[in-house]
Amino acid sequence: MQLSLERIVKKVGTETWLHSLDIAPRSGAVTVLLGATQAGKTSLMRIMAGLDVPTSGRVLVDGQDVVGMPVRERNVAMVYQQFINYPSFTVRDNIASPLKLRGEKNVAARVHELAEKLHIEVFLDRLPAELSGGQQQRVALARALAKGAPLMLLDEPLVNLDYKLREELRDELTALFAAGDSTVIYATTEPGEALLLGGYTAVIDAGELLQYGPTAEVFHRPQSLQVARAFSDPPMNLLAVRAASGGVRMEDGSMLLLPALACLAVAGERLTIGVRASALHVTSSNGLTPLPGRVELAEISGSDTYLHVGTAVGEMVAQLTGVHRFDLGAPVKLYVDPAQVYLFNSDGRLEHAPSRVGVH
Repeated sequence: MQLSLERIVKKVGTETWLHSLDIAPRSGAVTVLLGATQAGKTSLMRIMAGLDVPTSGRVLVDGQDVVGMPVRERNVAMVYQQFINYPSFTVRDNIASPLKLRGEKNVAARVHELAEKLHIEVFLDRLPAELSGGQQQRVALARALAKGAPLMLLDEPLVNLDYKLREELRDELTALFAAGDSTVIYATTEPGEALLLGGYTAVIDAGELLQYGPTAEVFHRPQSLQVARAFSDPPMNLLAVRAASGGVRMEDGSMLLLPALACLAVAGERLTIGVRASALHVTSSNGLTPLPGRVELAEISGSDTYLHVGTAVGEMVAQLTGVHRFDLGAPVKLYVDPAQVYLFNSDGRLEHAPSRVGVH
């Protein structure tokens, strides 16, 4: 199935929620809609599903405009943030319901197969109210998969689960999507989730599509400052600079030598450089430029330490592998590898991205 949205506009009262948006998700692949809360992801998915109609624009399925086609006539499966199941049905009957509606044969075998894939086979005779949140969402996912729809829409399906359950289900979903042939649209606010799911990513902000393409390409080559801010966790470190001979001059007057970028800007031109947290180091080696500062915060998350450092050019965040201890207020130097610096022009457009070798 080929889905294509052309010049989609959605207005509610005097507000415009979607601005002339064009997107054609890759058929049979996963497309992640990445954006902050109220970016327009749910509005777009509701239009894809037929639950809402655009103010203007076309929704094409295999070349046919389906705007106005009733939901019941569309072969679409949708999973929401909330755990939506039939409360009076057992898990078995919840999963079986779309199979029975289609008059499928071997319903029992298919139900058991899906239950095994989502590790809920021991709960088949229970009611949803007897399950945990994670188990209920697995039931909702199994029912959506049972529908066998060529288009599957998942609107932040893991957001209400705890961290461990999110990790488990995310891994399972990645495998299930890879094994199927449905076109999957998956909405999330988390850049890390987009990277883990792979496929393609559409970055949306304030109802506008900022960039769409293979996930790795969008991550490594954000075409604007907006995309760089949205597709980075922790946020990309962004510094206002001016072009200078052999590099850039920062607001405190210090130089960052960037010989490879020298031909990309005119001396004195206002620019923004971007450095991902994972590209900052606290140990020196040849070619690294130091940024002195003081420790403002050291956060440990899993096996990484996020070091917040106040410098003369603003706060910088470094993502360090391993668990490290730092005293608040202690002097520290962050080292910048010039080979891992992004450069954006005065209009916020990408001028230079690092080679993907060695970039995380």
